[in-house]
Amino acid sequence: MTVGQSAELVRVVGTADIEAFAMVSGDNNPVHLDDAYAATTPFGERIAHGMLSASYISAILGTRLPGPGAIYLSQTLRFRRPVKVGDQVTARATISALDQAKGRVTFDTVCEVAGKAVLEGEAVVIAPRRPA
Repeated sequence: MTVGQSAELVRVVGTADIEAFAMVSGDNNPVHLDDAYAATTPFGERIAHGMLSASYISAILGTRLPGPGAIYLSQTLRFRRPVKVGDQVTARATISALDQAKGRVTFDTVCEVAGKAVLEGEAVVIAPRRPA
C-alpha cells in the first residue's frame, strides 16, 4: 500500500436498498420510507439513510483496500447533501497516511453523486498483515 492509492465502489440507490437498510438498522424515519411525509420536508422527496452511503466506505475497506481482515478503528462523517432514490453513489477511499509500526492506515473517504460530495470523512483501520 502507498499514500495516494485508492479504491472505489459504485452503487445506484434504489427503494429496495433503502427499505432493506431500514429493516436491518431499525431506522424507520419516515423521511426515508414515506413518500407523503418526505414531500413535506425540505428535501421534497424520500432520501436514503446517510449511513447507507457510509456503509459503502466500509465495503471498500473490508473487501478492496486494504481488504479482507481489515479492522475499523474510527470513521468521521460529514453529510453534505442528500442521496435520493435513483442516485448513483461513487464511494472512494484514498490512503492519506501509513503507520507501518502499528499496521494502521488512514484514509480520506468520500461519497459523491454527479461529482458532488454527499459524504466526506476520514477512516483509520488496522491493515491485515501480509506474508513477506
